[in-house]
Amino acid sequence: MKYNQLGRTGLFVSEICLGTMTFGGDNDAGIWKAIGSLGQDEVDAIVGKALASGVNFFDTADVYSFGASERLLGQSLKNLGVARKDVVIATKVFGEMGPGPNDRGASRGHIMDSVSASLERLQTDHIDLYQIHGNDSVTPIDETLRALDDLIRQGMVRYVGVSNWAAWKIAKALGLAEAKGYARFETLQAYYSIAGRDLERELVPMLTEEKLGLMVWSPLAGGLLSGKFGPGAATPNGARRVTFDFPPVNKDRAWACVAAMREIGDARGVSVARVALAWLLAKSHVMSVIIGAKTVEQLDDNLAAVGLELTADEVARLDAVSALPSEYPGWMFERQGGARRPRPFVAK
Repeated sequence: MKYNQLGRTGLFVSEICLGTMTFGGDNDAGIWKAIGSLGQDEVDAIVGKALASGVNFFDTADVYSFGASERLLGQSLKNLGVARKDVVIATKVFGEMGPGPNDRGASRGHIMDSVSASLERLQTDHIDLYQIHGNDSVTPIDETLRALDDLIRQGMVRYVGVSNWAAWKIAKALGLAEAKGYARFETLQAYYSIAGRDLERELVPMLTEEKLGLMVWSPLAGGLLSGKFGPGAATPNGARRVTFDFPPVNKDRAWACVAAMREIGDARGVSVARVALAWLLAKSHVMSVIIGAKTVEQLDDNLAAVGLELTADEVARLDAVSALPSEYPGWMFERQGGARRPRPFVAK
């Protein structure tokens, strides 16, 4: 297991982060039950296996099974006797947690109410990384930033991040934080997979320039890249994609990626899923890849991706088959900017 800096900070997190969307859901008839419904004993087994493999980074959210995921994770760390200093706990705020108009969003009121509830469920006195889970088109950015800064000053939160925001809005938030002396976002949690490379257009250049850490969610595109789906494959029973077809993926491009990964996987004696994760881990702009699991066996296979180092030729092949179609202004950058790439200048 390798450990990377959390953004620009001095905190180090494992390159694999254990996601907890599969924790809980047993009493829910909606999407959470479709994603997973692990109870405490199953959670303890998965968390224990992750810890034994070197994972020190855990990601949850208040909205996952309406608090059950946080509660199960917190209890699991207690059950396993894990010292608080040895794990980095990330959770999120934004989703709908009640029927009232203020039970959601990134307002100061909802953030302050939610952090206390998350701390109680997690059985901890601080959250290492507190993330805004989605885009709030109503709340001013500076209101959100001031609330998060207050939480850091009060010691309830140590670092803050954001999820599912546009590049321009993150850049604006970073500028406001610098101008007003607020704590800045250190991470972005975003969807990224070999079949969904859209964030490379605007978000990756911004992350690289501003030194934010990228946490990848749904690296297997909701199971679509597990190798169980594709032309000629039988639909697996109980698969999440059968009842919850998310995130949206261009299936033609996905099947081309799966075919290429299957050839590489067969030659290496590894699964398609492991190749998909190894491709992400090979990207320098990826800080940590979030994996979720319903079984220890599934977790074992995903964790093994850290030991799979793709060759330059294999990465180039996968890059080519998954390449994004050219879009403006990208194709104009390529046409006009060739002469301005960093290289020694020789006067004629």
